[in-house]
Amino acid sequence: MKSQYIIALLLFLGFAVSAQVAPNKFFVAFTDKNGTPYNINNPQAFLTQRSIDRRNAQGIPVVENDLPVTPSYIQQVGSLGVSILNPTKWLNGVTVYAQDTSVMATIRALPFVSRVYKCTGGNRTTPDPDGKFLIESKFSVVPGIPAVKSTYTSTYNYGISYTQIHQVKGDALHNLGFHGEGKMIAIIDAGFQNADSIAAFDSLRANGQILGTRDFVLHGNDVYREFYHGGAVLSIIGGNLPGLLVGTAPKASFWLLRSEDVNSENIIEEYNWVSAAEFADSVGADVCNTSLGYTTFDDPKYNHTCADMNGHKTPITIGANFAASKGMTMINSAGNSGGSGWNCMSAPADGDYVEAIAAVDSNGYRAWFSSVGVDTAGRVKPNIAAMGEETVVALPDGTVARGSGTSFSSPLIAGLVTCLWQSHPAVTNFDLYSAMQGSASQYTHPDSLLGYGIPDFENAFLILKVGNTPALSASVFPNPFTDYFTVKYICTRDEQIKLLLFDETGRPVVERMSAGIQGQNTIRLGNLSGLSHGIYFLQISSDSFTETRKMVKL
Repeated sequence: MKSQYIIALLLFLGFAVSAQVAPNKFFVAFTDKNGTPYNINNPQAFLTQRSIDRRNAQGIPVVENDLPVTPSYIQQVGSLGVSILNPTKWLNGVTVYAQDTSVMATIRALPFVSRVYKCTGGNRTTPDPDGKFLIESKFSVVPGIPAVKSTYTSTYNYGISYTQIHQVKGDALHNLGFHGEGKMIAIIDAGFQNADSIAAFDSLRANGQILGTRDFVLHGNDVYREFYHGGAVLSIIGGNLPGLLVGTAPKASFWLLRSEDVNSENIIEEYNWVSAAEFADSVGADVCNTSLGYTTFDDPKYNHTCADMNGHKTPITIGANFAASKGMTMINSAGNSGGSGWNCMSAPADGDYVEAIAAVDSNGYRAWFSSVGVDTAGRVKPNIAAMGEETVVALPDGTVARGSGTSFSSPLIAGLVTCLWQSHPAVTNFDLYSAMQGSASQYTHPDSLLGYGIPDFENAFLILKVGNTPALSASVFPNPFTDYFTVKYICTRDEQIKLLLFDETGRPVVERMSAGIQGQNTIRLGNLSGLSHGIYFLQISSDSFTETRKMVKL
């Protein structure tokens, strides 16, 4: 059957009709958390044991910003005639809906209110006028074809999804027995249409891997009746249609959270997202994927600028940084503005503690739409890249299709970092960031298009196995090597340098110590012709830095 293009926004769902029209929504910020009945010494009252355990495993204490918003503050605000929407403990406030906006002056005058900020405005008359989901709403439907045969031994029948997983060596993690078991992923998105019924998620439903859903746009709403986008994202991580589509963490458990209202683009959606991320934290999610981004709004006065994308300014980015500080691994699509006039990241991908994922095609070339970031001292955005052009996804009508957008590169990484964490449960979320970046194709020369490049999860697994934190201090050449290679590195002081070469199993095969002096140093490691052909890992370490490089012996 000839592939055909479908405009998902029009054919799958027409347009979501259940979202509340939102001309009068506000964020009410509080001055403090005085009078709270909660205490950081009793976190079980507001965090699950799983959430506490995740913090403890990473040495993260429970602190005041973990405390829920003071309930009496919320009650007093609600008693003045507004509807309470979503509290946010990290931003210490609550979003409300007011039919009569004059009441907001009374709320603003309350002694515990620091400010009131209107976060809706403008009128949307057509779906998605700014094209936020335009790229990701066009799909080329794939007929039911047999699996693609591969010489690579695989524990799954990946079919046509093999390319997107193998490009980042995610199948190597699967072959090692890591499929996401015991790990929890939160997906914050715009809706998960028909994810409760289509065959791609049969195994998730049968095994109880979908732990629950929440709608932070309209409380009590059914996220399975909403937008297609989150379901497509979920299929890349948790789908299982042997011979067509296998997700990157098909054995993980999931919370499906809706924060995006596709009927509008208002900054309240950023506050919705923060509340959703807080929920994900509280239930103990390990990894959070967000294939959303915010730049401009229906009312231009709320628009962000590129100057706002500094890693810690917008409400959603502040919330994302908080989420990472609690020990969750935050994975976010970089954005689809690469072909537009918006020459920077979108929020929260710009976050200091958020791993932003760019998009490449099946050959590893940057996708034209992938957002441009920055490459400055101490700050690289996007961070890494994965296949986001012609990515295989499942659609709400049960078909499998190829679609494009950084929304689809992000979940590829989210699922595999979940498997990576499963393989090394004692590491921190920041260790995972470092391992992914340290394994990537542009590790020594990151740029503003693909960041550190395409990660190699087999390499990242071994980086964590030998216990290092990659830095950007050394260059190694030639690579591949035959009889020798040379290491150049810069020392900030006189110190001993240790070179340790491991084989694929993690067994040390060559060790060399060298006296380094302040400034540039060069070491030639020779007489290596006796080593077997294959993959090796070089660990370069001193008192001040440690990094690992993947090496190929010809």
